[in-house]
Amino acid sequence: MINRIVHFLWGTFESRDELKKFLVLAAIFFCIIGTYWAMRPLKDSIFVSMVGVDFLPWAKMFSISIMIPLVILYTKMIDAFARHKVFYILVGIYAVLAIVFYYFLMHPQYGLANEIEDPYRILGWLWYAYVESFGSLIVALFWVITTDITLPESARRGFPIIALFGQLGNMVGPYVLRASRFGFVNSAPIAGICSVVMAFTAFLMWYFMKSTPKNQLQGYVGHDGDKPKNKEAVSFLDGLKLIFTKGYLLGIFLMVSAYEAIVVVFDYHFKSMAKMVYSGEANYASFLAEYAVWTGVISTIFVLFGINSIQRKLGITTSLVLMPIFVAVATIMLKIYPVLGVAFWIMVFAKAVNYALNAPTIKQLYIPTTKEVRYKSQGWIEMFGSRAAKSGGSAMNMTRGVFKARYGPIVGINFFLTLSTVMSLGIVAAWFFIAMYVAKTYNEATKAEKYVC
Repeated sequence: MINRIVHFLWGTFESRDELKKFLVLAAIFFCIIGTYWAMRPLKDSIFVSMVGVDFLPWAKMFSISIMIPLVILYTKMIDAFARHKVFYILVGIYAVLAIVFYYFLMHPQYGLANEIEDPYRILGWLWYAYVESFGSLIVALFWVITTDITLPESARRGFPIIALFGQLGNMVGPYVLRASRFGFVNSAPIAGICSVVMAFTAFLMWYFMKSTPKNQLQGYVGHDGDKPKNKEAVSFLDGLKLIFTKGYLLGIFLMVSAYEAIVVVFDYHFKSMAKMVYSGEANYASFLAEYAVWTGVISTIFVLFGINSIQRKLGITTSLVLMPIFVAVATIMLKIYPVLGVAFWIMVFAKAVNYALNAPTIKQLYIPTTKEVRYKSQGWIEMFGSRAAKSGGSAMNMTRGVFKARYGPIVGINFFLTLSTVMSLGIVAAWFFIAMYVAKTYNEATKAEKYVC
C-alpha cells in the first residue's frame, strides 16, 4: 500500500535505497523546518515584547548586516571541510547558542520578565538575527548537500517527499513547541527545547552519511567540452561575481528576491494588525504559531493532493510561473480587503505555495551547475540575497510610518497599500518573464546533459 501511495504521488523509485535516501533526508528536513517554525513565531513575539512592533522593519535591515559575515564564514568552512561536517559544526553552534538564549531570556532583568519595550534591549535584536540566520543558513546548507547528491530525474521523485516532510515539520513544530502547550508563562523555555532538537538533527545527518550507499551519493555530471577537467576553484567574491555575470544565476537570484521583497510587505502589514488585537508575548506568540500551523496544514494538503505533480507532469516552466501569478492575485486581494482575517490567509497561502511548489522547484535549478559554482552562488542567493530582498521590502515598510505621521492612520495606511501594490505588481511582471527564461535554460541544459555554468 505504501509503495502504491508513493508511486501515485511521486512516481516509481529506481530502488529501495533511493527511497530510503529521500526518507532519511526528509526526516532531517522535518527537524530543521520544525525547529525553525517553532522559533519563527517567537522571533517576532520576543522582539516585539522587548523592542516594539514599530522596529520590525529595522530588525529586517539589521539581519542583513549579520548575514554578511555569516556568508563569509560559511564559504570558508565549505572550502575547509566536507559539506556534511560543515552541517555538524553549524548545527552544533546553533544548538549551543539556543541554550545561551534560554538562559538570558529567563533572566528577570534582561529577559522576558521585563515587559518594558526599549529599542536598546540588545537581546531582542540578537534573538531576531539568530532565528533569521538559522532559517537562511541551515536550510540553504541542507539543500546544497541534497542537490549535490541528486540527479534531475531522481529529484523529481524525491524532492516532493522532502517538501512534504518539511510541511509536516511546519505544522508539528509550532503546534507542539509553544509556551501555552506546556503552561510556560513565556516562550523562553522553548529555546532550550529547540537546542535538543538541533542536536538530534545533526545526529540524523551523521546517520545518513554513514548508512547511505555510495551510488546514492552521486550527483549530476554534465558534459561540456569547455569545462576544464581539473577542479575549478571559486572564491567567495567569485560567487557574487557569478551571479551578476551569468544570466541563469541572476535569474534565480531575482526570482528569490522578488518573492521575498513582496511577501515581507504582506508580513509587516499582517503582524502590525495582529499586535493591535493580541497583547502579551505569549498570546501574540500563540497567534503567530497558529498562523505557522495553518501554513503547514495547507502546504501538506497541496503536496498530498498533487501540487508537486505540476512540476513532474507539466514541467518546470509551469511550476515557476505559477508563483508570480499567485502573488499578483494576493497583492490585489490585500489592497481590496486590508483586514487581519484576509491578511492571515494571504500569508498562509503565500507561504504554503512557496514551500510546497516554488521552493523545491527552485532548488532543482542548481542541479545543472558545477559543484564549486553551486556552493558559492547558492550561498549568496539564499542567504545574503534573500536577506537583501527582505531589507528592500522593509525599507518600503518604513514608509508606512511616515505616511501615518503625515496623513493620519487611515489615509496614511491606505496610501501605503496603494503604493506597495503598484510596486509589487511591477515586480511580479518582471518576475514572470525571468521565470520563463530560467526554465528554458534549465530544460536545454538537462536535455543536453550539460552544465549551465
